[in-house]
Formats: sequence, C-alpha cells, structure tokens
Amino acid sequence: MERDTGTSNRNSALAFDYGERRIGVAFANRTTETATALTTLQARDGHPVPQELQSLIDEWQPDALVVGVPYNLDGSDSPMTSRAMDFGKALGEKHGLPVETVDERLTSEEASMMLREQRRTGARRRKVHREDIDSLAARLIAETWLRNQ
Repeated sequence: MERDTGTSNRNSALAFDYGERRIGVAFANRTTETATALTTLQARDGHPVPQELQSLIDEWQPDALVVGVPYNLDGSDSPMTSRAMDFGKALGEKHGLPVETVDERLTSEEASMMLREQRRTGARRRKVHREDIDSLAARLIAETWLRNQ
C-alpha cells in the first residue's frame, strides 16, 4: 500500500472514511478538481457488504482507492490505525487497484461541525445523521487526496 506522496498520476479515486460500523465513501476527480460524498456503507466489524463495495467500484471506475488513516493528534498510531491500513491493503488486493492513504485526523469532527453549522444556519433542513458525517468525512479525505496530487 502506498503512503500519500503527492506524486500520483491517477485521475480518479474512491475515498473511504473507515469505521468498524460504517464506512463513508466519496469520489474524487482530478480533471474537475472535485470531490463528492457518495454514500455510507454499513459494516460489521469493519467489513462492508462485498457486493455493495463492488457495485461502487463498478459504477465509478476509479484509478485508485484512498483510505483515510486515523492517527492521534501527536502523529502516533491510534487504535484504529492498523485496522484502517489492513482495510486498505485488503481493498487493493481484492480489487486490483492501487491504494493510497491520507492522514485523516479530525475529519469526522470537522464533518460533524460543518453539518451542524449548516443545520444551525438553515442551509440544511434535515437532522444530521451519523451516515451524513461519515460520507462528508470521506469527501474531506478525497479533497486532501486531490490537494496532494
């Protein structure tokens, strides 16, 4: 699995905000410089339904897969670091795509704050759900990948 080096020539990626119960998914496109939150996959012990994951890969045809890896604020490994790395490695092996990682410290917190602010200002009418936070966190991971290209 490749560490995010900023030297990739890949044009598109599916980005994942890994979690044991939910995995946020977003799409990044270098040509348009856009990232779009797509969905949140339900997971059991960190494993999404394989057919749902395959459907996303078939539909979006990414050049790469990007996994957000959570580190502690001081840069040391968190309890989820190795699980996210293992998830990325398994994704790459199963789907035959290169996997890149990005540091995703605080993306879920940032996503939650963004959505709650939208709700507070009236830009968002419906209640904020955990799935919304996860897919937005995946979009933030995708945006980081785009910036590092």
